[in-house]
Amino acid sequence: MKLKRIELHLGGIQLYESKHLDGDIVDEHHHSIHQILYALEGEGTITLDNKRYDFKQDSVALIVPHSNHSVFSESKLTLLVLAFEETAIDSHARTGLLHACFTSSAFLQLNPFAAADLRQLLRKMLFEQSHQDELGDWALQIYMLEILLALARSRQSALVTDSNSLRADRIRSYIDRHYFEPLNAGDIAARLGIGARHVNNIFKDQYRITPIQYLTEVRISLAKKLLIETDKDIVSICFEVGYETLPTFYRAFKNSVNMSPNMFRQQNKS
Repeated sequence: MKLKRIELHLGGIQLYESKHLDGDIVDEHHHSIHQILYALEGEGTITLDNKRYDFKQDSVALIVPHSNHSVFSESKLTLLVLAFEETAIDSHARTGLLHACFTSSAFLQLNPFAAADLRQLLRKMLFEQSHQDELGDWALQIYMLEILLALARSRQSALVTDSNSLRADRIRSYIDRHYFEPLNAGDIAARLGIGARHVNNIFKDQYRITPIQYLTEVRISLAKKLLIETDKDIVSICFEVGYETLPTFYRAFKNSVNMSPNMFRQQNKS
């Protein structure tokens, strides 16, 4: 199989963009270094050692050296590629984290929370690459370790299939689809046929927040997007994201963002 060489910077870690148009094919090949592929947008498939996976937004592939892989783009597919030499990682972390958790190539479909953490770490790495200073290599190594730790934990979570984990995922998916409805813990519990206290406990065990706290995050996140990207009246945004009254919306927004919707719009409108 074809060996493709990647020339890395002196520190042995490099993050770069890889763009694939509709129908593009990257034939099967391998590298002598590690790679982490993260899908920013688009859809396609990736084959890792003869196993095929759907590759879409928030998909991750960790590819170990000499692991055969190929990529097919079904639509415009934009990837971030984090390539690194083993020697760029501390020897203890190399043995206890990289080698222990990733003995072979792995595919992960991240949940929204894990994806947000990974995206932020990748942003930090892009910043360090573009603002090179005497501490930049140290920063890249630290963020590299954080990413490996996050992926290792996400992989462990993906192996959990107990009923509480499945229920927590079902609750999150339900909130994502019904955030505009007047939801409360009792409503969610009734749909699952379990008690409201149990709903809170199993969701918090999985995501470290309660379902209603997550509902607020979803609503406020959409409200922020609408405030920046549209000229809709605040009362319309309040209605669209599921709040019944303006005072309730203002209070929830200010508690989350530490400023009023009006001030947020003024500060972020281009």
